[in-house]
Amino acid sequence: MSPLRRRGLGMTAIKEWLTAARGNPVFALTCGVAAVTILLDQMTKMAILHLIDLPGRRFGHLDLTPFFDLTYVENRGVSFGFFAGGMTSRILLTVLALGVAAGFVHWAGRLDRRIAALGAGLIVGGAVGNAIDRTFYGYVVDFLDFSAIGFPWKFNIADTSINLGVAALAYDAFFIVPNRDRTAAPNPTERKVQTGFPGEDHLPKQPDDDHAQTAEDR
Repeated sequence: MSPLRRRGLGMTAIKEWLTAARGNPVFALTCGVAAVTILLDQMTKMAILHLIDLPGRRFGHLDLTPFFDLTYVENRGVSFGFFAGGMTSRILLTVLALGVAAGFVHWAGRLDRRIAALGAGLIVGGAVGNAIDRTFYGYVVDFLDFSAIGFPWKFNIADTSINLGVAALAYDAFFIVPNRDRTAAPNPTERKVQTGFPGEDHLPKQPDDDHAQTAEDR
């Protein structure tokens, strides 16, 4: 296949996706949830960086409740600080996050299930929120601290959204989709039993024996 032919097929596929996504109210839910997630994530991080005074800034700690505190951490890895590294790791993680977000956006364009659309929006918003941090700061701003109740990792709104999104997709996959498939499956007792060959219903109807005998008696 020539490059020109492949390009034409690619443009056709994009146009078809855009047409389907524009008329899909469930896709609007994905976009709305993603936008709200990004906004909330960035607003809370800006508050931690510029409005809330944390002593010593890095690993600065502010006691709030017996179970929840604020602790500023510059996370150079993924969620909860895993896979931290240097510049190469930062670029790879940013590209990976944006690629995952783009994949979920493409998938959500044809979705017809609200729980799945909600999960996709949460994952997209969380991935983009952390990608913004890596692009502008070189690290992800983490600050939510539940170590008082035995959870040692610091995290943020974007991390929370990603995990909630994964949970929503798991619920959709294990409960919503199987139930819908069972509901859509035809009832075997209601199926019409067909005998003979296809198109038999369109053949001229032959008179039964009673009608034939009555005609002969006449």
